Amino acid sequence: MPLDEIKAAVDAGQTVHWANTGYVVHKDRLGQYLITYVPNGSCIGLTDRGGHRLNGEEAEFFVAQSKDAAENPGNQSRPDGQGRGVAPGGAGAFPLGRQL
Repeated sequence: MPLDEIKAAVDAGQTVHWANTGYVVHKDRLGQYLITYVPNGSCIGLTDRGGHRLNGEEAEFFVAQSKDAAENPGNQSRPDGQGRGVAPGGAGAFPLGRQL
């Protein structure tokens, strides 16, 4: 997803993920777009300081599936199943600094 589409989706109240469903893009009360790793609350800006280059590849961002799709939890990452941090079998990634 291009940057403008990510921002528009977040502003429209849609849930946007980066790489896998553990990362959520949101807008804080200061108007900054952030990517948060939900399990530990760690976050990074959506873009570089200039606000133009994504901290991630466009193809790694996706909008959460509808509730109907939630009944089929087999797809927990990007629509093409190639999300970052997703091991074969769907196991999630460990937070940075806590790798085994």
